[in-house]
Amino acid sequence: MSASPNILLNVNGIEVIYNHVILVLKGVSLQVHEGAVVALLGGNGAGKTTTLRAVSNLLAGERGDVTKGSIELRGERIERLTPADLVQRGVIQVMEGRHCFGHLTIDENLMTGAWTRKDGRAAVAATLEKVYTYFPRLKQRRGSQAAYTSGGEQQMCAIGRALMANPKMVLLDEPSMGLAPQIVEEVFGIVRDLNTREGVTFLLAEQNTHMALRYADHGYILESGRIVMDGAARELANNEDV
Repeated sequence: MSASPNILLNVNGIEVIYNHVILVLKGVSLQVHEGAVVALLGGNGAGKTTTLRAVSNLLAGERGDVTKGSIELRGERIERLTPADLVQRGVIQVMEGRHCFGHLTIDENLMTGAWTRKDGRAAVAATLEKVYTYFPRLKQRRGSQAAYTSGGEQQMCAIGRALMANPKMVLLDEPSMGLAPQIVEEVFGIVRDLNTREGVTFLLAEQNTHMALRYADHGYILESGRIVMDGAARELANNEDV
């Protein structure tokens, strides 16, 4: 059955195998409604990153493959599309570990995110100024090489670079990793602002359950490649098992 109109992403019972033998995801199902912030929670090795890569079609680079189930974006099957096809449809992944271009400036890093845009320089320039409005710290460092900025600034740069593509949905992988608590608060606060003001949908994978559930609308708990619990973020935050 096709997804209802307000369901942006529908992952239905997918299995993922690496190297033709290692079963990592075992029937994972989840839904992301348009305009929502959905948290994918679990410990290290639970399958969070693999789930995001299955959605963005980046598994092939890791010798992984979706062998069962389906993934739909607005009702369209997307498992066999290329990562570039997904970018054209507005799905952008921010990788775990940030992966900024160290030799490029912050400004140049952000502009790489607009490479696929076809709406003209003025529109790209307007988006760049919007990114700097949300990340004033980046504006101060716009001429600095990314390699010489802090971990928090690099995480902001990676998110800002995704925003330069005018995404409909951002897949955000471990945004709190390696960051000081006050910077984590700042990053999550900006995610919520982008969701509320710009209507960007987020699916974020995160080990910091307490922080993620404060800012998410809905959460899924992954354990050993399976979804073991899901519900409204507020209910999960008050659940002793979680």
